[in-house]
Amino acid sequence: MEEGRLFEVKRLGKGRAWFWSHACSVLLGLALIWAYRFSHMPEVGEKGRSAWIVVFCAEIWFSFYWFLTLSVRFNPVHRHTFNARLSDRFEDKLPSIDVFICTADPTLEPPKIVINTVLSVMAYDYPPEKLSVYVSDDGGSIFTFYALLEASRFAKSWIPFCKKFNVQPMSPAHFFSKSSATVQNSNLSEWTAVKKLYEDMELRIDAAMKRGNISNEIKAGHDGFSEWSPKTTSKDHQPIILIDGRDENARDSEGFAMPKVVYVAREKRPKYHHNFKAGALNSLLRVSGQMSNGPIILTIDCDMYANNAGSIRDALCFFMDEESGHEYAFVQFPQSFSNLTKHDLYSGSMHSITKVDFPGLDGQGGPIYTGSCCFHRRECLINRREYNILSKIELKCERPEIHEASISTLEERSKHLATCTYENNTQWGKDVGLMYGCPVEDVITGFSIQCRGWKSVYFCPKREAFFGLAPTTLSQALVQHKRWSEGDLQIFLSKYCPLIYGSRRTKLGLQMGYTMYCLWAVNSIPTLIYVAIPSICLLNGISLFPSVFSFWFIPFAFVIAISIVANLWEWIGSGGTLMAWWNDKRMWLYKRTTSYLFALVDTILMLLGITDSSFVITPKVVDEEISKRHEQEIMEFGMTSPLFTILSTVAILNLSCLVGGAIKVIVVEGIGSLDTLFLQFLLCAALVLINLPIYQASFFRNDGGRILTNTTLSALAIVMVAYFIPVF
Repeated sequence: MEEGRLFEVKRLGKGRAWFWSHACSVLLGLALIWAYRFSHMPEVGEKGRSAWIVVFCAEIWFSFYWFLTLSVRFNPVHRHTFNARLSDRFEDKLPSIDVFICTADPTLEPPKIVINTVLSVMAYDYPPEKLSVYVSDDGGSIFTFYALLEASRFAKSWIPFCKKFNVQPMSPAHFFSKSSATVQNSNLSEWTAVKKLYEDMELRIDAAMKRGNISNEIKAGHDGFSEWSPKTTSKDHQPIILIDGRDENARDSEGFAMPKVVYVAREKRPKYHHNFKAGALNSLLRVSGQMSNGPIILTIDCDMYANNAGSIRDALCFFMDEESGHEYAFVQFPQSFSNLTKHDLYSGSMHSITKVDFPGLDGQGGPIYTGSCCFHRRECLINRREYNILSKIELKCERPEIHEASISTLEERSKHLATCTYENNTQWGKDVGLMYGCPVEDVITGFSIQCRGWKSVYFCPKREAFFGLAPTTLSQALVQHKRWSEGDLQIFLSKYCPLIYGSRRTKLGLQMGYTMYCLWAVNSIPTLIYVAIPSICLLNGISLFPSVFSFWFIPFAFVIAISIVANLWEWIGSGGTLMAWWNDKRMWLYKRTTSYLFALVDTILMLLGITDSSFVITPKVVDEEISKRHEQEIMEFGMTSPLFTILSTVAILNLSCLVGGAIKVIVVEGIGSLDTLFLQFLLCAALVLINLPIYQASFFRNDGGRILTNTTLSALAIVMVAYFIPVF
């Protein structure tokens, strides 16, 4: 082997004194809290006994869950690649890359967003003849296909422009929306010309979308438009596979080869279940195997444009490393977002996950496959065989020779691979391809691959590899997390439960890491207990915590303080801001009391056969007023939703309990009684501070994003009913 690895690993874990001291001290504090709960439990029939027991159960759960989180803090790993070494050794042996881009609804995911993703990956710093881009359009939209044709023509100017001026990001929409002094000063006329081409393309696409049809003149320019008829709908159409630029003469404006672009709309019929995104990706696996058969596959969402031209080479540094490259099944990049507010209002960056959890999972055998921004070995997805069978596989797949004369033949020959009945009586969705039956098919697929002996890599480059669009309303954020937590819980309750299926197949730390996510939904119950019962007890003068003058106050105060300090230190140390941390804590509470609760309920109903699993697409567009409020970091409600009813109820409950409790202590019982209720006052006051946006949206705002009056009235009614029910 030539001297020098293609990547290096920096391990920060195992021997860190602060980690062990923190873990041991918190463990001691939790033990003392348990001892207090056992030794001071109210007698049978004594007021507050039921509340005491329920709160104790919640604390036991929090202790268990905290123990699970240690797995991602034990041995974090950070990696660095050496692209120059890759080029020196393997430039003439670089494998073919197939890029899979999925879209499902031209309204929620406009074609302009899709083509910007396509154009960005076409401009990668990689031999274009070895790059193929497949777009899965589950909406079967003629407008998406038309937009791809426009993008292919524009790419003939865009790709040379990107390479000449080292343009990053490679999405033209995002590049031209920002100042690019280097390019402008180098050749202003060329910059202006390419921008004009892009704007003209946008106008043509917008005009077609506004008209609601493609003109006959445009249709006459490509035979592919004949695939659509007046009877074609998004849920009822034949398989459509159209290849643009597959002939050997497809060249850009500089005379160089172009990446290949393939449009795929798998067959849809009302009587057949289509298995959501997993079904779309499995269709792409089959179709691409017939056309380009690249040994490495990049899966990316339609709104996640490429931001780093060297990302493919970064991934190959792991796959092609002579010493350990054969161990890795996939390389997961973080999902970054271009539309986050300054202080990340909805915690869309998932800062703790990307900066803390995933490096920790990497140290335990590899991160979770998140469904986007991930490079896979094709063989691991197609066959998913044991690691020792494929451990020495070379990154080579037989690449079909395709000539212009055979384009229509290849399109027709590939269509049967995307039919509704192709997977009948096969192992697709079970032992072949991505797995079915779960809203988070990506997570369960990645875990099953790791259980076969493969490892994965988490790589976070200095320049973000991908940028996408995070939810810009609270409803979008909560619905998104509801789907994730519901899917993760389904995994835990299936035969693929990490603690059972992963036993003796993966490290215990990796099993604990997966379990941490699988139990997101279960966190809803103890969280609701802790945000409601101590506050209600405060209002009724029932103490659930020790006096500030008691020895037993120390472990409670210590665990609370050290947990906050450690979390804040971890957050700031990984590049977060203080205000973003506060917003993250708010979203932590909102998700646990709404998204996770509904995920838990829906999972139980699904297990009982009352409801079916569903897949919800997060909209990628919002109106101008919502965008303006989002930029101003004003939380968006503006609709009737049971999610908002719960949030309003919890917020109003804590506000009324804080005010009522303060009046009772100060006016009725005297300030001296505060010592036994201090922690409940502290908890209730913290919840009131966290819920300030809800009070503002309920009582002071009059814009379109306020909480609707009927939601506030419903919450007030629930609080009043709860006040008169003797539950303790």
